[in-house]
Order: sequence, then C-alpha cells, then structure tokens
Amino acid sequence: MATRFWLFKSEPTCYSFDDLMRDGTTHWDGVRNYQARNFLRDEIKKGDQVLFYHSNCKEPAVVGICEVVRDGYPDHTAFDSDSDHPDLTSSRENPRWYMVDVEPIRKLENPVSLSLMKDVSDLVDMQLLKRGNRLSVMPLSQEHFSKIISLSE
Repeated sequence: MATRFWLFKSEPTCYSFDDLMRDGTTHWDGVRNYQARNFLRDEIKKGDQVLFYHSNCKEPAVVGICEVVRDGYPDHTAFDSDSDHPDLTSSRENPRWYMVDVEPIRKLENPVSLSLMKDVSDLVDMQLLKRGNRLSVMPLSQEHFSKIISLSE
C-alpha cells in the first residue's frame, strides 16, 4: 500500500513537537470528531507521513514531520473518566474513538506558518486552508506535503 500523507494538529501547550521529540513515540489520542476518527480507524496506516501542526497559538505553523508507527486502535482515554478526553458512552466492547501511534522524523528547520501557507498558490486547495475547517486530523496530497517541506528549507 502506498504511503499517504496527513496533517495532525496539536496545541503546543497541550502536546508539542518538542514533547514528541522527547518522548520518542506517542499515541495520538483525544480525537473526538467522527470524520477524523474515521481517518484514524480506517485510513491512516503504519508508514504514513505526518506534518505536525501547532494550532491555537500565537503563530500556528507546521513544525515537524513524524511517521505513523502503529495502525488505528481503540483510544483507551475515552474509557477513563480521569483522562483529559473521557467519553463514557464508548466502551472496550464497542469503542467509538481510535488513535494511532507516531514517532518524530525531524523538526523543521523553519516552521511553516499558516499565514505563509495562505500566500502560496500551490497550497490554495489544501484542506487546512479551507474556510470553516476545524479537523485535527486531515489528509494531504503528496504535492502539498512536499511543498510545505520545501518552504521550511
């Protein structure tokens, strides 16, 4: 199966790319949107490449590259009432939410800001830049992935 490309959003005050670099591997938990859940459960696979995007901060930007190292599996934080993302209507027998594991590849030399991406004509149809898009997990074309990497160099 061919490598696919994704963009994952995280608030740096919650979990930053530096946290991922320190941890080495993490599970991408807490996604509570059905469309994003479907990506995590059904489409994102081991070996896929991910742009790590810092959101809800002074200057939102793509800051790193990571790789999926484990296919989707039930998000155990939904079953834990003490977690940051409980959903007690989800159960181990009938899980509603899923996650994948990722590990860092590298931090970008220069973060690629949202404002810069909006000014690049090759990115005009990228899902992140579409009005009203709030998904925390979204697909990218290989062309968009490569263009953002080139903008960071």
